[in-house]
Amino acid sequence: MATQIKNLAKQRCTNHASREAAARCPDCGRFFCRECVSEHDDRLLCAQCLATFARPSFSKRYHLAGVVNAFRFALGVVALWWCFYLLGQLLLAVPGEFHEGTLWQHIR
Repeated sequence: MATQIKNLAKQRCTNHASREAAARCPDCGRFFCRECVSEHDDRLLCAQCLATFARPSFSKRYHLAGVVNAFRFALGVVALWWCFYLLGQLLLAVPGEFHEGTLWQHIR
């Protein structure tokens, strides 16, 4: 460990030759100054390696996302239609006297 620290003190930044290296990128192994590294997942990474983490990877899950969303939309439309259908059936089951206001006269 002590030899690694001594080696780090002798190293220069890959991008800025006049600056001392403050960190070594664990992915590419190059040395960088404090301005050239960024923290990501508790690690100091250079800009090039950080860009590879930021790039989304293609997977089949993204490929089928449109089909899944279309199915969810269709299921939602059917569920909404079913709710309105049941509401209509409920309103049809209400007796005609209720709409005319004469239902309350029969309760007494």
